[in-house]
Amino acid sequence: MTKEEALARVRDARVGRLATVRPDGTPHVIPVVFVLDEEEGVIRLYWAVDQKPKATTDIQRLRNIRANPAVEVVVDSNEEDWDGVWWVRLTGVARIIEDGSEREAALAMLARKYPQYAASPPEGAVVAIEVRRVSAWEAREGNPSETLRDS
Repeated sequence: MTKEEALARVRDARVGRLATVRPDGTPHVIPVVFVLDEEEGVIRLYWAVDQKPKATTDIQRLRNIRANPAVEVVVDSNEEDWDGVWWVRLTGVARIIEDGSEREAALAMLARKYPQYAASPPEGAVVAIEVRRVSAWEAREGNPSETLRDS
């Protein structure tokens, strides 16, 4: 899979798994909805803290990012026919955006992808991930190991 094919699969995906590191060093993985933005050779992934029920607005993934901004997002497809199995991993650095034009632009992109956000825009923070590396693998290639694609 080429880098372009991997990014196309990420753009089309409806959900990914965000991995952050808790302050105690243990991993924290959670599903997120997101949008990919590619501008002037820079790849950014945005997700937002929305209104779905949460115990607090100071959610674990934001605390993790404040303590350690290194993150990864995995998008994948697992099918009964294992020839169709693939994954793409985006490795990067996250930053929290509380307000401003970048936040508004990210929310507009999210609303175009997810009608729920058009009807009820997220009120929480937006997180931007500056993607530093794109890694991908698919069974169809017949390669049992990971194929790295640096961005």
